[in-house]
Amino acid sequence: MALQGLVGRSPASALHRRQLSPALLRSASCRPTCLPHQHRQEPPRAANSTLDAIQPEPDDKELREVLLVEAAGTPSILKKLHDAKAPKWLFRTVACMVLGGQVVLRIFKGNIHWKNTAEQLRLVGPASLGVSLLTAGFVGMVFTIQFVREFAKLGLTRSVGGVLALALSRELTPVVTAIILAGRVGSAFAAELGTMQVSEQMDSLRVLYTDPVDYLVTPRVLASMIAGPILNVLCFLMGMGAAVFLADIVYNVPANVIVDSARRALTSYDVMTSMVKSWVFGTVVATISCAWGFTTSGGAKGVGESTTSAVVISLVTIFIADFFLSLVFFQGQGDALKQLK
Repeated sequence: MALQGLVGRSPASALHRRQLSPALLRSASCRPTCLPHQHRQEPPRAANSTLDAIQPEPDDKELREVLLVEAAGTPSILKKLHDAKAPKWLFRTVACMVLGGQVVLRIFKGNIHWKNTAEQLRLVGPASLGVSLLTAGFVGMVFTIQFVREFAKLGLTRSVGGVLALALSRELTPVVTAIILAGRVGSAFAAELGTMQVSEQMDSLRVLYTDPVDYLVTPRVLASMIAGPILNVLCFLMGMGAAVFLADIVYNVPANVIVDSARRALTSYDVMTSMVKSWVFGTVVATISCAWGFTTSGGAKGVGESTTSAVVISLVTIFIADFFLSLVFFQGQGDALKQLK
C-alpha cells in the first residue's frame, strides 16, 4: 500500500512525499518502473490471477487524513489521537487548543502576514458593521420599551439611562456583537478553510514552503481580536442612541435625562470589562472556526457539517465564557445604581 511505502522510506523522503497532493501520490505509485537498456513487456494478465488479492490503495479521503495528521510540524498529541481513533469532537477540541497556541506564538514572534491581515480586517470590521449596528439599535429600543414602562410606574424615569448603559456595556453589546461575528464571520472562516482542506489547497501551500497557520489562520484570528472591541464600542453607541431617540419620541423622556443618567452610572471599569469581553469573544470565534475548517474531511458534505458545527460550538463557548467573565468581573453586590439617587 502507499501508506506502507511512506512509512518504510527515509524521513526526508517521507516528508517530501507527505507534502505532495494525494493525486500526485497515486500517480507516482502507479508509474511503471523501466530498467536502463532493457525493454520490459508486461505479460497479459490472466483472469483471477494473484494480483486480484492485492489490497487497493487508499482512496483520496484516507490519504488526505494521513497527510493532515502526519504533516510536518504536527504535534505528537494529534498523531496519538489519530492513531487511537479518538472521537472527532475530542480530536477537534485538542486541535483547536493547539492551533490557538500556535497563533499566539506566531503573534509574539512577529510572524504575521500583514496583507492578509488587512484583508481579513476589512471582512470582520467594515463588512460586518452594518448588520451589527442594526442589531444593536433594535436591541437598545426593545430594552428601552421594557425599562421605561416599568420604571415610570415606580417614579424612577431618571434611572432609565443608567440601567440601559450598564446593561448594554456589560452584557448586551459584547454578546450581540460576538453572535453577529459567529454567524457572519465564523461561518465564512470555517467554510473557506474547509473547502481549501478538502480540495487539497493546504497541500499546495506546503509544497510552496508556506505555513498554512502563518498564511491563513493568524491573519483571521488577529483581525477578529482587533475588530471585536471596535465593533463593540460602535454597537454600544448605536444602542444608546436608539434608546435615547425612542425614549424622547414615544415616552416623552428628554434626551438629556437619559444621557446624564448613563454618564453617572457608567464607569471606566465597565468600559474596560466590555472591551475585554469582546476581545475574548472575537478570539474564541476565530480560533474555533479556523480549527473546524482545518479538520474538515468528506468533501462538500463535510464542509457543510464543519461550518454548522463551528457556529454552534462558537455560540455555546461564547455563553460559557460570558458566564465566567461576568463572575470574575462583577462578583458581589454592585453600587453603580447608587449614583442615580
